Amino acid sequence: MKKCMWAIGSLALISVLALAGCEKAPEKAATPAVPPAVAPTADGPKTGELKVGFVYATPVADAGYSWSHDQGRKAIEKLPNVKTSYVEVLKEGAESERAIEDMARNGYDLIFTTSIGFMDPTMKAAKDFPKVKFMHCSGTKMSENVSNYFGRLYQARYLTGMVAGSMTKSNVIGFVAAYPIPAVIRGVNAFTLGVRSVNPKAQVRVAWTKTWFDPALEKTAAISLLDAGADVIGQHQDSPGVQEVAQQRGKYSIGDNSDMSRFAPKAQLTAAVWNWAPLYEAIVKEVREGTWKGNRSIWWGMDKGVVDIAPFGPMVPKAVADKVLAQKAEFVKGADKVFVGPIKDQSGQVKIAAGVKAEDKELVGMNWLVEGVVGSVQ
Repeated sequence: MKKCMWAIGSLALISVLALAGCEKAPEKAATPAVPPAVAPTADGPKTGELKVGFVYATPVADAGYSWSHDQGRKAIEKLPNVKTSYVEVLKEGAESERAIEDMARNGYDLIFTTSIGFMDPTMKAAKDFPKVKFMHCSGTKMSENVSNYFGRLYQARYLTGMVAGSMTKSNVIGFVAAYPIPAVIRGVNAFTLGVRSVNPKAQVRVAWTKTWFDPALEKTAAISLLDAGADVIGQHQDSPGVQEVAQQRGKYSIGDNSDMSRFAPKAQLTAAVWNWAPLYEAIVKEVREGTWKGNRSIWWGMDKGVVDIAPFGPMVPKAVADKVLAQKAEFVKGADKVFVGPIKDQSGQVKIAAGVKAEDKELVGMNWLVEGVVGSVQ
């Protein structure tokens, strides 16, 4: 399920138009052009080889989001009679539309499209190829042969926020963020709630890059935040550039999408990480058994093992780690209280009343920032 379900206020930082986690990149497959071993079926058990395609917006060697999805692809390719392929670095619109339709045309039974920007191209391909099953990551649209999926990464962001709030000395924490869309805003808010749960005096300053993957721009944003007084810096970006800048400056960092400690072992405190394998394996099993259904949204969290945090760096005190792990244990048990009120926005207005848990539909459409964030959603 690809980029699945779904600031610079007083800081005046960066706004660049662009769109979009590092071991050796896996073999790259060109747009598939091989006829199917077994024709796809509309329903019922799938026999023979199952062809599964993946469509990525950014490079699988980015050390971040697409890299994490590709680890899930590798996991299902180890299953009996499953063949996978992928295309990468695709733009929204006509380019991604062609790639998705080429996979469908060439006999792929199941196609995962992993970026929010692939939602409409996925829907168009699904209409043209009704027997192919599509899973769109982070989207909201669906049909008889399209379902969407995502992970509750905000749970991991809350935990990493707890670490950041515990480790800051300046009480200024930076956060380099991609686009001001609900999925990213939700993550910034969860991170800030985690920070302020352990350190109510701390603030989180957000810089929007308006790109998923641009290492140079991400580094520039990080430098600006550090220059503004941040001594811990987090991110919702695909490259480890932010981590590298933090280490160069002798500051701490929070990684994103994967464990980025290999790029900045002296800086990374922990990271919010994806583990797509359990979800992808479950979907393949459904297709095999004829139980797969369209018109649904899947949103798994720590209780299903789809999201987690990376191991703590050696600089994190045991008392801090123990407190964070205790909260993680609650998430694993299914007790998700990240967005339980009272929660106020930046103006001090109560957005989630005391004792009320925000519904998923509110989280999916979140377009406001919590108290403690310095920045805007523009």
